[in-house]
Amino acid sequence: MPNVLLLGGTTEASALARLLADRGVTATLSYAGRTEAPRAQPIPVRVGGFGGADGLAAYLREARVTHLVDATHPFAATMSANAVAAARNSGVPLLALTRPAWTQVPGDQWMRVADIEGAVAALAGAPRRILLALGRMHVADFAAMPQHHYVLRFIDAPAVRPVIPHHTLIIDRGPFTFEGDRALLETHGIDLVVCKNAGGSGAEAKLVAARALGIPVLMIDRPALPPRTEVTDPAAVLEWLDHAPAPTERGV
Repeated sequence: MPNVLLLGGTTEASALARLLADRGVTATLSYAGRTEAPRAQPIPVRVGGFGGADGLAAYLREARVTHLVDATHPFAATMSANAVAAARNSGVPLLALTRPAWTQVPGDQWMRVADIEGAVAALAGAPRRILLALGRMHVADFAAMPQHHYVLRFIDAPAVRPVIPHHTLIIDRGPFTFEGDRALLETHGIDLVVCKNAGGSGAEAKLVAARALGIPVLMIDRPALPPRTEVTDPAAVLEWLDHAPAPTERGV
């Protein structure tokens, strides 16, 4: 019987947790702990890090995990790299459940940058009204461009006020709608959207709304990750569990 460790925090991870529970597969969903009130899950949950790749490999052995599924956010590059290394070092098979990246379509006005540093640099110039759709992790980086008014949308209210001087804070949880995001852009007079290429449908509404309103988007590309096997459908993980190789002698 499989014993799955599911690295989660995404909509896809929650969907897979439900499928695993419905099938009766022994599984644990691990959160990094950045969301204060994560959704209730139908399988056991752990919260917090592992202590790097070595710590994760040790956990896989100690918990007798037979299969590791990385369903973290596409920008959780450190965790995903640690998962690849830990799977290799422990002998536990790994599969990544990820979202297809967004691609430009006619009407989009995208400028692409490689990372947060590139996004900050691209904002040099006259004041603008910006939807900074990055969550709360990277907000402080944009204090380097204090001339703009930033509209921030967080899942949870922050314990400390964001350091950027001119901002409007909205507490909301997706999935978002085209109608809602169009109204948000219009209400706040947004003339630029800054976001990561997270992919998926839950956060795509802001791009559709920006396209409809002719608003440009500063798109941060996904980080490079080590080679790994990926699927985009939670149901494909169940098929993989039926056919994945057993852990090697380094594993459980």
